[in-house]
Amino acid sequence: MKLYVKFMVSIRCKMVVKEELKKLGLHYVIVDLGEIEILEDLSKSQREQLKFGLQKSGLELMDDKKAILIEKIKNVIVEMVHYSEAPPKVNFSIFLAEKLQHDYTYLSNLFSEVVGTTIEHYIIAHKIERVKELIVYDELNLTEISYLLNYSSVAHLSTQFKKVTGLTPSHFKKLKQKRLGGLDEV
Repeated sequence: MKLYVKFMVSIRCKMVVKEELKKLGLHYVIVDLGEIEILEDLSKSQREQLKFGLQKSGLELMDDKKAILIEKIKNVIVEMVHYSEAPPKVNFSIFLAEKLQHDYTYLSNLFSEVVGTTIEHYIIAHKIERVKELIVYDELNLTEISYLLNYSSVAHLSTQFKKVTGLTPSHFKKLKQKRLGGLDEV
């Protein structure tokens, strides 16, 4: 039986879900971002207990098919931006349509209608958050970051970063270093 969970976007969320399933004596086949597959069929009581247990951790068991599809779109984007080693080899619209087995125009219109922003803006927001994270880790230079996140150039990354944050990547990095320097003095 497949179940869908809203706000399940990290490894920690997966651990919470696994623990809730274990409490109910349920056996899972898959616990992935936003999606669970269990061996058993849920009774109404088990479903309510699972729903309540997940809510305590800020997660939500979903029933609505459109909400489930929106969550799948978000999870594919999060997985692509934050967890994949390399960008998809095809255009993201094709990648998303194939992965979710829906026409991209339908996915795009549904997402915009429900979320209030376009898929493209959602991807950009996540990419910029990932860029910030990578700048803070200081393991990759901007050229490597731009390649990892499938930017056409460092200039493109920098322009988009400044448009979203109001700062250049180098200024952001200096601010981070300044804050860390201030902590050393404490």
